[in-house]
Amino acid sequence: MSAPGLEHAYVPLGQLATRSASWWDQVLGVVGFERAPVIEPRSVPLASSMTPPLGGAETLCEVWRMSGLPPAASMLATARHGRVQYRCAGPLLFGSLVIDEADFAVLDRADRGNVGSTALMRATDAAYREIFELLAASGNPYLVRVWNHLADINGLADGEERYRQFNSARRAVFESCGQATAGSVPAASAVGSKAGSPLSMFFLAAREPPLAIENPRQISAYRYPPQYGEHSPVFSRASVLPGISGTNLFVSGTSSIVGHETRHGGDAAAQTRESIANIAAVLSEANRLLADRRYSFDALTLKVYVRRPSDLTAVAAQIEASEARLAPIVYLQADICREDLMVEIEACGTAVRD
Repeated sequence: MSAPGLEHAYVPLGQLATRSASWWDQVLGVVGFERAPVIEPRSVPLASSMTPPLGGAETLCEVWRMSGLPPAASMLATARHGRVQYRCAGPLLFGSLVIDEADFAVLDRADRGNVGSTALMRATDAAYREIFELLAASGNPYLVRVWNHLADINGLADGEERYRQFNSARRAVFESCGQATAGSVPAASAVGSKAGSPLSMFFLAAREPPLAIENPRQISAYRYPPQYGEHSPVFSRASVLPGISGTNLFVSGTSSIVGHETRHGGDAAAQTRESIANIAAVLSEANRLLADRRYSFDALTLKVYVRRPSDLTAVAAQIEASEARLAPIVYLQADICREDLMVEIEACGTAVRD
């Protein structure tokens, strides 16, 4: 039997129905893009980014699977902790949750004058508290990678951009739950979902701490100056789980930022090239820190968020002309965390051992 390893793949929804029971026994979770997939029996955590796919006829799902586990270390049954649906396999946990801001709207109106009173901030606080409670109780205390999807990410609420509110709430709950807010922090992304969507999140956690990777071309996000909000984002540019085989590199949402400044404002093609250069820098840094293995574009899976669907052709052309051209890719329509960013790219990767 091969060594246990994490697999990440984009699989047509129709193919999932043909998979065997033994294959499903090794699935950690499944993510739909525009909506959560309908899968029977519902034996695994399901999630959705609520971001419409672009440029493809097939309905794809993102599948996280832990293969090669010996029988004694088989999957635990899918379980719940509050709103979080999760499943554990050996040293990893996959979880997902959906939380409706409307559930916090009454409190928002009653407490509007207080700091941290918006519905989004309360929802963010509740979501992360439930995640940290679960991780503390599960034996998988280390948050490795988080995907955050919130509606109207660039919109204003009570005079402040919603993404900045999200960052303030995320930082506050990390601090109150005893989590680091710099250095050893998880990889993450935060993109805009369809209008009216709830806050939707999914994540990976582990028994052992990940290695955080930063990009030498960029200031760490948690060091951003105040012009991007009173509270800077809490995430690393990438994280690696050295003790896990298979997919063990998780590159955060990466865009056209050098230092802390947006480059090529409004030019989707140029921003795509800059984003790829930033991913290349992260791969190089991972290879420097982990000298016994090599990460490269040909062993990545990519997820590309495009703000304007009309830019898809230009964005795809830049990727086709780059080192990333052979990577499995999904293109999704989503707003990005800064209004002058047209593109964001995230990646997961495996390494070749030296």
